[in-house]
Amino acid sequence: MTAVNLSFAACGFMGIYQLGAVGALLRHGDRLLASLRACAGASAGALVATVVVTAPEKLEHCKEFTYRFASNVRRQTFGAVTPGYDFMLELRDGIEDILPANAHLLANERLHISITNSKMGKNNMVSSFTSRDELIKVLLASSFVPVYAGMKPVEFQGQKWIDGGFTDSLPILPVGRTITVSPFSGPQDICPRHAGRRKLHLRLANMNIIFSKDNIVRLNQALFPPPLSRLQAIHQEGYEDALRFLRTEGWIQAPYRLIRASFPGCVPIH
Repeated sequence: MTAVNLSFAACGFMGIYQLGAVGALLRHGDRLLASLRACAGASAGALVATVVVTAPEKLEHCKEFTYRFASNVRRQTFGAVTPGYDFMLELRDGIEDILPANAHLLANERLHISITNSKMGKNNMVSSFTSRDELIKVLLASSFVPVYAGMKPVEFQGQKWIDGGFTDSLPILPVGRTITVSPFSGPQDICPRHAGRRKLHLRLANMNIIFSKDNIVRLNQALFPPPLSRLQAIHQEGYEDALRFLRTEGWIQAPYRLIRASFPGCVPIH
């Protein structure tokens, strides 16, 4: 079978959709995962990709962290930009708690993170990490939205970086087939279905999405998270959309187990 990659779109708190999709892939996508070569992502998508590569056994932990993080942002008077609230600190604490000590070793050449140079406005894909702390720094850089997340871009290798979603929000890797996952309706492999007939597409930093009311709502929810009940529904939607993709592609077979051939850090899912 041809080698495949997974790429997760930049999407803020809508990353809960991607966590739902990953849940379906880990439980039912053993044939796909056996051929998995690498994962890529931007912003929240990079965080999800990192979990797949380095800590799939922490998926439930990631979901609960996302719910808590969203709840904390909602409690702030002005959301993430509320004076005194440190968005990046809470994000870093969550990442620190999830990633294993050898995360950078598991991630080398298997994880591709999109970041944007704050001065030149050019994209860079990082796939080599000398330490766990460096991996975390790159993840924070890929998630840094100026003003929303703070005023100081993340420093990495002597330069300053911001959200990778500004320049490449859905990376396509050059080798193998890249399966794309996005919480926005469009031509991506795993994404919500578009309910209307008209399909006017918009291109946002290398990602096509359908111009629709539903997608406008989703874009708003990426930065301003909805209540818990809605987040849970979005998570379930991601799970069901990924399951539909696996069925359509003929990638489901029993027993439903996670094959560890591609990523030694993976554990069985029953």
